[in-house]
Amino acid sequence: MDRVTDTTSPGAPSPADFGFEIEHRLEHGGAHGGDGRPLGRAGVIRTPHGDLPTPAFIPVGTKATVKAVLPETVAEFGGRAVLANAYHLFLQPGADIVDEAGGLGRFMNWPGPTFTDSGGFQVMSLGVGFKKVISMDENAFQSDEVIAENKERLAHVDEDGVTFKSFINGDRHRFTPEVSMRIQHQLGADIIFAFDECTTLMNTRPYQEDSVARTHRWAVRCLDEHARQTAERGHRPYQALFGVVQGAQYEDLRRQAARGLAELRGADAAEQEFDGFGIGGALEKSELGTIVGWVSDELPDRKPRHLLGISEPDDLFAAIAAGADTFDCVAPSRQARGGTMYSERGRINAKSAPQRRRFEPLDPECDCYTCANYTAAYLHHLFKANEMLASTLATIHNERFIVRLVDRIRESIIDGAFSELREETLGRLGFTRR
Repeated sequence: MDRVTDTTSPGAPSPADFGFEIEHRLEHGGAHGGDGRPLGRAGVIRTPHGDLPTPAFIPVGTKATVKAVLPETVAEFGGRAVLANAYHLFLQPGADIVDEAGGLGRFMNWPGPTFTDSGGFQVMSLGVGFKKVISMDENAFQSDEVIAENKERLAHVDEDGVTFKSFINGDRHRFTPEVSMRIQHQLGADIIFAFDECTTLMNTRPYQEDSVARTHRWAVRCLDEHARQTAERGHRPYQALFGVVQGAQYEDLRRQAARGLAELRGADAAEQEFDGFGIGGALEKSELGTIVGWVSDELPDRKPRHLLGISEPDDLFAAIAAGADTFDCVAPSRQARGGTMYSERGRINAKSAPQRRRFEPLDPECDCYTCANYTAAYLHHLFKANEMLASTLATIHNERFIVRLVDRIRESIIDGAFSELREETLGRLGFTRR
């Protein structure tokens, strides 16, 4: 094991309360950095609320809840941490309410590690009208004023921050790096993210260059405000701050952004640095592993890397091989609520006619609560009858499927069987290896 941090220190919150240890490296079947070191690894992130073995998939609880399931159920299907959304919790119920409740974990009755994102993705995606999905495929046209058809632009970016309208009631709000840091400190998650500008693949190269530079300047302000909030809020555990690497599909911009954040310190808080890093922005799906590899090659080996918004099995294998440690995505739960179920043989539509008289588990090879206790026919009935239990049982299954897959990938790195697991899994699911 590569131990890269000190043991937890008592007293006031300190960066030493957060740590990352590398246990095994992916010697075969993964990417290597420019210095020859393997980029893929298995490790452990240490937080004030428990350890998080990596690689790990982090279920998304946008509004302090993983939709349709209890926090206790998240633990039962293997979730080790949850990620909530600073933008949504700022709007409802308000970060001050969560703070008064004792922080995100206490508010939602979750005892384990917690993450919050900065709100940058939601401000941008709602601003251009694309909501959940920006683009995983490069478009034939580019524009710096891209907007979804028949949508109103709800957010406007300037050097200081972003002005946006609430999607709930149209109220106007203002997010700056300092505001995002203050909100996330009130929310009290163990891992928080610097406020960044998330672009789409439709934005032009000059705009991407300006955006990377702006995100870098915002990152300095985040470091300074993070240091101020940490000093002022000594009654709360230390929160680890992750810088976010942007740069779209451009290698030079991605590497430049990663190097800049790796070396960055606060302007006023000269000792404050990032505790880890997020890899953000829209990515071409076919280039995901390559782009993650560029970034991992530039980032310090001793700090964890979180890939934002990814959960497809082929993407997980590609990203882990290229050095990503943790992931989050709303897709498993969102697709479950629509009746799209994952299985060891590919996706299944729980609402489809073949499921109506299928009196066996939806996925006989799955070990989740749903597959252990209910039939595909019963799930089909629940969806057709618009029963709320359909979303609960389906979400349990889909989240367990992805959590278990990433756990198996972790085991395969430790056992030296990563390549075999990748070939077997992607072949069975019908993916073409990238």
